[in-house]
This record gives sequence, C-alpha cells and structure tokens, in this order.
Amino acid sequence: MFNDWLTIGPFTVHGYGVMIAIGILMVAWLATKLCKKYGLDYENIDSFVLFVIVIGYAFSKLTYCLTVFDQFIKDPISVLGSSGWVVYGGILGGILGALIWCKWKKWDFSKYFPILIPCVALAQGFGRIGCFFAGCCGGLETHAWYGVQFPANSLAWTTSSPIIPTQLIMSAGDFLLFAFLYHNLTKGKHPEDNGAWYLMLYSAGRFAVEFIRGDLIRGGIGPFSTSQFIAIFVFVAGAYLLWHRQRKEDIK
Repeated sequence: MFNDWLTIGPFTVHGYGVMIAIGILMVAWLATKLCKKYGLDYENIDSFVLFVIVIGYAFSKLTYCLTVFDQFIKDPISVLGSSGWVVYGGILGGILGALIWCKWKKWDFSKYFPILIPCVALAQGFGRIGCFFAGCCGGLETHAWYGVQFPANSLAWTTSSPIIPTQLIMSAGDFLLFAFLYHNLTKGKHPEDNGAWYLMLYSAGRFAVEFIRGDLIRGGIGPFSTSQFIAIFVFVAGAYLLWHRQRKEDIK
C-alpha cells in the first residue's frame, strides 16, 4: 500500500513497477528453463516474451478504453495516459500475440501454449501485489479485521474507509493457479490441457472475486461486471478445449 519506495531527484521507484518488472523477469527465466527442458526453441524466448507483453499491454489498454468509451471520446489523452487497464484484454491480447509470433516463426503453438501458460499465472501473481502497493483494483468497503485503508495519494477507489484487499486475494489465487499448472505440466497425465485449465480456473476465480470488488468504473453488462461478462465466454472457451481433447482421445 506504499507505492513510492525511493525518490532520487526527479526519479521515483514505484512498488507497482517493481512488481511488474519482477513478474516479467520471472517469466523470462522460467520460460527459458521450460523450453530447454521440453526441447523447444529457448534462444529466442526473450524476444517472444517481450513481443507477447507488448501486444498484451496494448490490448489491455484498448479494452479499458472501450469500458470508458464516453470518457475516451471526450478526452482520449487522459484515458490513454491513465493507470487504467483491463487484465482480460491483456490475456486475450497476449494469446493473440503468441499466435502471431508462432505463425511468424513457424513454431507449433499447440506445443508452446501448455508449457508457457503457467508463466502467465506467475506474472499475474506478482502484478497483483503491485496493484496492492498502488491501491488499484481494491474491494468493497469493510470494517472487518482484514480491511485495508489506503493513503490519500494512492489509486484506491476510496481512501476514506478500509476496503477488502482483493488484490492480495487475486494474487494468492494466481500463485495457486501457477502451482497447479506447473504440477500438471511436470507430473500430470494430460499437460496439454494446461491452456484449457488456465482459461477455466482463472475465469472462475475472477468471476467470484468481482462480487467483492469496489472499483466499478469499468462498468457492466446486464447483471454482470465487464470482467464477469468476459469471464463467462473465456470459461466456455476453456471448457470447449478440454472437451475437444477428451473427445479426440475417445475417438481413438
């Protein structure tokens, strides 16, 4: 909840940025290690990670612009320069970026996806800790013992009362998801299902957490928040991938 860690002249080290950087470095390290282990192209993995991250962040910002479209039309610079992002846009954009890269480099996407998707959950775990430092993505007001009151200069949607630290809940969920996917990859019977499991489990967790999130600026569709609405389709996509693999196996 303290985002400004160190200031030297005009330069300030922010906790949010540090956590994002740690997540990226961990992804690059683990992705290289896994590609070596499973006989994939690891020499170009750093470039691959960078490409996917750039595309993912671009789609994350684009999705956010769509959720605040009226504000974007009035003042696009303020929206583009804001701290607003939509994680689902980043996830889907990252997958698209991976598909583009694999097509370009003639990599087999079906081999890389289940091996590298645990890295995404790992990065998200660190990213959500960064959210906690910055104060964004917080939960509903609460006076329970676990409530956290963020300082006035934070990005929290309210600083006048304690809120549920949903950032830490999501971070814990991301790390648990990483542990499950990594275990399934290294010791599971069907590691090829990792992509499907990621889509299903992340969406289910995000759908549930949305009920206690308080930053509703991202808007909603019917009775659901924007993220819940997207989660439904992402979950269905994951379930279809799992069903499709099982069906192919049954036919054999």
